[in-house]
Amino acid sequence: MADNERTHRMMTAGLNLIQQALSIYDSNLKLAVCNDRFQEMFDLPDHLVTPGAGFEETIRYLAKRGDYGAVDDIDVFTQARVDQARAFEPHYMERSRANGRMISVEGSPLPQGGWVTVYTDITRTKRQEALLHARSEELSDQLTGYSEELTATNRQLEATITALEAAKRQLTASEARTRLTTEMMPAHIAHVGPDRRYTYSNRRLSSVMPGSQSDIVGLTVEEAMGKKSYRPIHSRLEAAFAGTPSVFEFTHLPSTRRIRTAFTPDGIEGGVYILSMDITEEAQTRAALQQTRRRELAAQMTNGLAHDFANLLTIILGMQSKLQRMDLGGAADALITATLAAARRGGGLLNRIADMTGPREHHPTPTDLPAFLTDLEPMARSTLPDGVTFEIDNQAGPGPWLLDAGMLQDSLLNLILNARDACGPTGTITLRVTTVQNTWLEYSVSDTGPGFSRQALSRALEPFFTTKGGEGSGLGLGMVYDMTKLAGGRIGLSNTETGAHVALQLPLRPAGSALPPGMVLLVEDSADLRLTIRDMLREAGHAVVEATSVTEALTLLPELPEISALLSDITLEGDQTGLDLLTALPSDHCPAFLMTSLPPDHRLHQRALALAPVLRKPFTAAQLTAFLSQRPAS
Repeated sequence: MADNERTHRMMTAGLNLIQQALSIYDSNLKLAVCNDRFQEMFDLPDHLVTPGAGFEETIRYLAKRGDYGAVDDIDVFTQARVDQARAFEPHYMERSRANGRMISVEGSPLPQGGWVTVYTDITRTKRQEALLHARSEELSDQLTGYSEELTATNRQLEATITALEAAKRQLTASEARTRLTTEMMPAHIAHVGPDRRYTYSNRRLSSVMPGSQSDIVGLTVEEAMGKKSYRPIHSRLEAAFAGTPSVFEFTHLPSTRRIRTAFTPDGIEGGVYILSMDITEEAQTRAALQQTRRRELAAQMTNGLAHDFANLLTIILGMQSKLQRMDLGGAADALITATLAAARRGGGLLNRIADMTGPREHHPTPTDLPAFLTDLEPMARSTLPDGVTFEIDNQAGPGPWLLDAGMLQDSLLNLILNARDACGPTGTITLRVTTVQNTWLEYSVSDTGPGFSRQALSRALEPFFTTKGGEGSGLGLGMVYDMTKLAGGRIGLSNTETGAHVALQLPLRPAGSALPPGMVLLVEDSADLRLTIRDMLREAGHAVVEATSVTEALTLLPELPEISALLSDITLEGDQTGLDLLTALPSDHCPAFLMTSLPPDHRLHQRALALAPVLRKPFTAAQLTAFLSQRPAS
């Protein structure tokens, strides 16, 4: 405040040294600042030269005093001057005052709004002009006229130059703001001239399409992007040069990013304006929603058929069982047994269809990848013959990553079983996990079998397609495809030199860092569970304080301000639940987490999801650690 006051005094002292009167009014026509010469020249009272004084009030005061000569209607005259001021246009005028003095008035608008006006006493100058005019007999009438015109023109020129300089400053500031704004946008904005070379770029091309150049002004689009990346957009760009705008999506192959680009023809210079955005996450989410909708449509179409088919199978099984009890013998028994086997296989097929079309949602949670693979390994090995080797190669690091562990485990086990069937009694199956272009987390399963046939490569993901004859349902890879799409991912089939290769690519979503060691308040009414979870927390480096009810937890929290996190079961001892505990916490409470064994469709489970992250029981220590790395309720 002291610095501002000192600056204001210095500015006022400087303005008072000016021989001309000066006033600055803001955009609301309120006086911002003036010098002493302004008050002296117009003989104004103190309240009209105090910051905040109204322009309208000052004009009315001068008009009533006769400073503008005879005025018929003071109100109309004052309003006209106010309207002229609100136009904020540069102006220059000369007028005589009631005291006989002549002044010039030169006004110029300010970039922030309002204007500055300079008043100059030109009485002496005018007298000299009158004297010169009086001696016109000694000078030519033409020279006198030119002199007067030149003087007036010079004054107007000075006002024009001042206005142009102010406009230039505003234009420069506007251009700087525009460039700063475009460079901050998460999109590439550019202009390409008729020669197909960039004339402007906000230098965001490399962030939208990794691997591209940043400083591209002067380059062609193909030079900036590379031939491989330029190929998908070439025809659209040429159409834009021909006058056809377009908005489209394409995959930037070097980075695997999904890009949305808009080409807008420039009707003035003949070029094209370009706007490009990275919509990879949007495309992944859109694919997941589309797959969910397909599942819903498939369920609607198959549920009725499955119901009728199940009734028919029930009748067939019942009738065949009766025939079997009749002891018909001979060929009849073989036919009855075959019919029963076929009907049971049909029932199994119905169950598989229900699994594919039934309601299932993708619920990613923080997952420790090494722990997930450690849990997967014994399940996979138990399905393989002794001669088949199973190897896991994790090149993606520990994470934690946001994954639907159950859905991913089902998919990988399905691929491993297919690889087992391809290998036969001996061979090697390899599960490798890598990251791709910082966009995907890839799980690839390869085997040393004969590989996919040409037909299988093109149709293996279709429902009911199988190469196993009567032994296969043709739904295995279809289920993997379905679950991958629900996660917003993609699946690819190929052959290698050693056998088949299936790659699942799921969106790469880091889950954040683990909860730092601290004191955790554990609220659980089961003594056995409390002991188990306490040990898990202590192994992760946390100190643990325990409670069995909402009342006990709320009593401990204010007594132990060092508590850094809260982990509570939903169902607790007494009438209150973990939801009541979270609702009763103060606004600045520590991070809070919930756990439960309730099914996902239970009303308490559904309500809990709106309050805090929820961990399903049972869980391992690694799953708990990954869970606590989520952003909790706070």
